[in-house]
Amino acid sequence: MKVKIYKPAKSATQSGRASSARWVLEYELEAPRRPEPVMGWTSANDTLNQVRMNFASKDAAVAFAEGEGWEYEVDEPRARRITPRNYIDNFKYRPDAEEK
Repeated sequence: MKVKIYKPAKSATQSGRASSARWVLEYELEAPRRPEPVMGWTSANDTLNQVRMNFASKDAAVAFAEGEGWEYEVDEPRARRITPRNYIDNFKYRPDAEEK
C-alpha cells in the first residue's frame, strides 16, 4: 500500500498558520474516481482516500508507515519566503520599461 506524507499548506481563508505545524499521512488512490451515473457525484471504489492521519512530526509519520510495512513518499515543505515591505511601498512610483 502506498501512502503520502506531507505538511499541509496554510489555509487561504485564514491568516494564521496553526494547522500547518502537523504532518499528514494519506493513502494514494488505487482506483480512479469517476462520476456516478445516476446522480453525477464523484465516486470511487476505494474508501481509504477518505482517511487522513495527523502526526506531530515527520519522523513519527515515517515510523508509523514503516511499522505497517507501507511504501511511503515524503513531500518536503517549501521554504517560506517573506518579502519585507513598508506601507509607503504601496504608493511608490515605479516607471514602466517604456518610460526609461
